Amino acid sequence: MDFPERFSNLPVATWPRLRALLDVPSQATDVINMTIGEPRHAFPAFVGGVLENNLQGFAKYPDNNGLPDLLGAIGGFLNRRYGLDVPHDRILTLNGTREGLYNAAMALCPEYKGGKQPVILTPNPFYQVYAVAALSVGAAPVYVPATADTGHLPDFHSLPADVLDRTAIAYICSPANPQGAVADAEYWRALITLAEKHDFIIFADECYSEIYRDTPPPGALQIAQQMGAHPERVVIFHSLSKRSNLPGLRSGFCAGGPESIARIRQLRAYAGAPLPEPLQMVAAAVWKDEAHVVENRALYHRKYQVADDILGGVPGYQSPQAGFFLWLPVDDGEPAAVRLWQETGVRVLPGAYLSRDVAGENPGKGYIRVAMVAPTQEVQRGLTLIRDCLYG
Repeated sequence: MDFPERFSNLPVATWPRLRALLDVPSQATDVINMTIGEPRHAFPAFVGGVLENNLQGFAKYPDNNGLPDLLGAIGGFLNRRYGLDVPHDRILTLNGTREGLYNAAMALCPEYKGGKQPVILTPNPFYQVYAVAALSVGAAPVYVPATADTGHLPDFHSLPADVLDRTAIAYICSPANPQGAVADAEYWRALITLAEKHDFIIFADECYSEIYRDTPPPGALQIAQQMGAHPERVVIFHSLSKRSNLPGLRSGFCAGGPESIARIRQLRAYAGAPLPEPLQMVAAAVWKDEAHVVENRALYHRKYQVADDILGGVPGYQSPQAGFFLWLPVDDGEPAAVRLWQETGVRVLPGAYLSRDVAGENPGKGYIRVAMVAPTQEVQRGLTLIRDCLYG
């Protein structure tokens, strides 16, 4: 029997790989899991009531594009947050942004660009669905280093002109997972200008946009509209997982140009998994509320301070601008993660598991990613153990 080759060279998925790495005894009695970015703060208290009031919706097939209430709530969020006036036909609700980030490439990447195999650009390190999307559409994935030298954001301008001319899509995450770097307005303007010159679409993964220190990160669609860029130049992706501590709700959305969203909608009409109607009503209520977002952000502010107090003296430590991850420098992430687990019971993620080797170099190898999603006291205890074990 023949099977496709396009996924044959994928590394073992992140979490099975991590479980295998840490499948060794630990001398610690308590486990502190700082691996996965699964928020553990409370979600809004009103969620249960909204769900209960809409249970009858489970008896219906849900709207694939999103109920008017949900589309309106998302539009209201985009207006409050970015000053955007986005009509409903330029918004598509998603069953979690991962499926959107994947299906958008399926719907929008051309078979050829200038008569050649298209290129999809992705930061390195990155959220792994970007690479799988590129392989699925027959594009050539190009991994662009996002290192300390580039401000932990990809320097797409450093790529050769022939690669940029073949580029169909460029993925970028801001605030960045895992480094917590933020693309400012100048960065967005430069990238959008580059995309206009070489005619590619920017997929802006903005799932961490509501967790930041002081200044709200600018949005890609916001800057594109201010510039008067082509209306199809940018597609943005957002989620309630981090903003509202609802990763299990699987509610996100994408927004962009009318043609882009129409094409993604068309694909989802055949292959999508729409969010059940009661969950759409919950999502609508959550997108409308900002009070819980402010409270959530304040909890992360405290954790930023805890991290700075504990790790501020570590050589190479960079306090994140946004998000809830620490990207901590080590000699090699894998042995560092094993040592932490065996000696302290703290579980972290080797940075290489979020990266790809390029020319024999892996930009994540010298890092570990630490998720600050647990209650503050647990984060404080975990970071103290990390400091004492790896940097003492």
